Amino acid sequence: MSKTNAMRVLDKQKIPYQSLSYNNEDGKIHGTAVAEKIGKPADQVFKTLVASGAPGHIYVFVIPVADELDVKKAAKAAGEKKIEMLPVKDLQKWTGYIRGGCSPIGMKKLYPTFIDHTAEQLETMIVSGGKVGCQIELPPQELLQITDAEFIELTKAK
Repeated sequence: MSKTNAMRVLDKQKIPYQSLSYNNEDGKIHGTAVAEKIGKPADQVFKTLVASGAPGHIYVFVIPVADELDVKKAAKAAGEKKIEMLPVKDLQKWTGYIRGGCSPIGMKKLYPTFIDHTAEQLETMIVSGGKVGCQIELPPQELLQITDAEFIELTKAK
């Protein structure tokens, strides 16, 4: 597998990670399908969601793949009255990544990033590696550091 931008950022910062690949030819690239394909529990695999608040204000939310973002909690974390998910058509323009391959690491800019608090209890977590079919496993504290993020409660109650 060729190095993605996310991997190059981690390599440059000397942050250890493991890359995991999966077959995406069946088109199933949603989070729970990816967790199944790489043989990891869904609560260890996280999806990267990008939202906007005030014009030009972009925020990144990293939550477990089986969970749903609570937009009120997310807006509060971002210090906004409300946030909206970034339209898929705008994702690459703002982040450099496409849907299904959006990593919180190595975006065009370092946007305010929030990681669901459940990641704090994990030894390692898995996020997109920066392209469809590629995931990165690393310690949550390392992701927190490289993205200048904070752990916060972000998901809807189950």
